[in-house]
Amino acid sequence: MTQNSPTHSSLLSRAYCVDIDHERAGQRIDNFLLATLKGVPRTRIYRMLRKGEVRVNKGRVKATYRLSTGDSVRIPPVRTAQAGDVVRPGEAVLRRIEDSILVEEKGYLVLNKPSGIAVHGGSGLIYGVIEALRALRPEAPFLELVHRLDRDTSGCLVVAKRRSVLREFHGLLRGDGMHKRYLALVKGRWQGGARRVDVPLRKNTLRSGERVVVVDAEEGKASLSVFRPLTVFADASLMEVELMTGRTHQIRVHAAHLGHPIAGDDKYGDALFDRQMRGLGLRRLFLHARSLRFQLEGQAATTVEAPLGVELEAVLARLEAKS
Repeated sequence: MTQNSPTHSSLLSRAYCVDIDHERAGQRIDNFLLATLKGVPRTRIYRMLRKGEVRVNKGRVKATYRLSTGDSVRIPPVRTAQAGDVVRPGEAVLRRIEDSILVEEKGYLVLNKPSGIAVHGGSGLIYGVIEALRALRPEAPFLELVHRLDRDTSGCLVVAKRRSVLREFHGLLRGDGMHKRYLALVKGRWQGGARRVDVPLRKNTLRSGERVVVVDAEEGKASLSVFRPLTVFADASLMEVELMTGRTHQIRVHAAHLGHPIAGDDKYGDALFDRQMRGLGLRRLFLHARSLRFQLEGQAATTVEAPLGVELEAVLARLEAKS
């Protein structure tokens, strides 16, 4: 990749162009900008794309555009973070992230993301998991998120340590090469066995600016989840959920659509049920990325499992005692 860029400054006073080489090819333009423009809020980057401030080969592109070798990307003047502006997470957070690493290989690592920590900074958050990892590994030339989890969701999260590995994981995600299974505690007694939920979803923004996802058969994107009951309690059910697609808030919205909202979900949940669960000690969303299975080229199939947190295990034990 070559670029004709201004001297490093917190404010880029003029536009410059980046020529895409084979290492960057295949990456979505929004992900490229997020990695290139450190410290720029996600909302600003997507606004730049919508307004056409960012150009590829002198033309406007959507956020989903995938870069090709030889593309010329115009970067507009924008405020970025300087090295001195980077906020280092506290030592307690860094230790928590370090201790959460489940598997580490040459090209990637998988961690059991704690609930309450976002995967990246932005939208009012100073830092997330990826910033913490970069602080822990200042010598690492490359650390990028392969996928995302909601801030309140815990469990398996993959971070690539090489750009070629990131591209390979993205290829798996676009096909059916990444198998994700979650644990969710939902309201009510589940009836019957496994159930496929094939319900299109669409992102929506309220007047308040809050982002929500709604069921929309006309304009929604195809979304498929498979719910399997593991334990049915008196007033709640522990489910394993397999994601066949990876839409924003997919499991949460599908569960609510079925009439079985997830415990502790302040956006799509049931307030009375949540109060009952708080009485059993639940202080967070009961959604956990339990396992990932994938196979990288030339390697054996890999399965990584993230243990359920002790606070969620305690809730299940109290439900069992009540039933």
